[in-house]
Amino acid sequence: MGKKFRLRTLLNGLFFIVLIALTYHLIFKDQDINNLLSIIKSTNKLFLLSGIMCIFVFLFLEAYNVKKLLEALGDKISVFRSLKYTFIGYFFSSITPAASGGQPVEIYYMTKDKVNGAKATVSLLIHLCTFQFVTIITGLVCAIVNYDLLKDGFIYLFIVGISLNFIALLVMLFATFSKKVTNIAINILFVILRGLRIKDLDKKKKNINNSLDKYHESAEFIKNNKNEVFKSIIRVMIQVVFFYLAPYFIYKSFGLSEYGLLRMFSLQAVLFISVSSIPLPGAIGISEGAFLNIYKSIYGEALLGSAMLLTRCATFYLYVLICLVVVIINAINRRD
Repeated sequence: MGKKFRLRTLLNGLFFIVLIALTYHLIFKDQDINNLLSIIKSTNKLFLLSGIMCIFVFLFLEAYNVKKLLEALGDKISVFRSLKYTFIGYFFSSITPAASGGQPVEIYYMTKDKVNGAKATVSLLIHLCTFQFVTIITGLVCAIVNYDLLKDGFIYLFIVGISLNFIALLVMLFATFSKKVTNIAINILFVILRGLRIKDLDKKKKNINNSLDKYHESAEFIKNNKNEVFKSIIRVMIQVVFFYLAPYFIYKSFGLSEYGLLRMFSLQAVLFISVSSIPLPGAIGISEGAFLNIYKSIYGEALLGSAMLLTRCATFYLYVLICLVVVIINAINRRD
């Protein structure tokens, strides 16, 4: 990776840290931090560890799914290597707006390790499409079955979130399956850009067309390997289940039992689809605010702040730090 990439990563990281500091200052500025930490210390550590491990299983299953897709494409890697790429991708997705930085970096390191670039791109695109599909369907079903979750204005965030995710999925599907439609859309876009006197348009158009070629390769794979795609959807469904189960174990760590697994699962499914498309690194600020809104009836005023802090640290910030360590070790080993 060049100096420009390292500088951009540093700036993204600093913005990420500033967002965290600002968010938690605004949320906890009038609260007793010692009391919050005391509540967290009193939690059941076995349940807490179970919640933390759910996220590891989530990441492991993503790595396993990408490995199996690569094998179906004729390129083999170990689970360990695939997990390394997944951790690296998770870190860069977390610190870049709309999680846009993860996949390009994963593909870069895959190709550096002699994985075919086209096959790496196709496997990650298929995984992304299936993940989008599963999370949209799950979030929608959970919202319909538990419509009372969408109250106090939260319904607007949910509508925006699921709409943006659905549009993103549609764009990926059109780019994958409809070459004619995407070519028309690109030509219209570049007519507009020329009118705005944007520079280097020919180079930009070439890059977009190269990316679209990878989408069309995905379409060919899907048409010829429907069984593999179906298996990928099943693996992603299991992956998402573990992702949504993590907050349930955090809830249990507080010694609470009024709400069952399905209710907590639904809460997380609706929360995730509402905030995942927000163009902020890790959806920081929005995720915390949405958590406080949707979980306030679950934890009550006394535990809500501690629950939000512990849940976000155990299921997100902890793994950002772990993945950062993987990124650093990988960079040292490769001397990037």
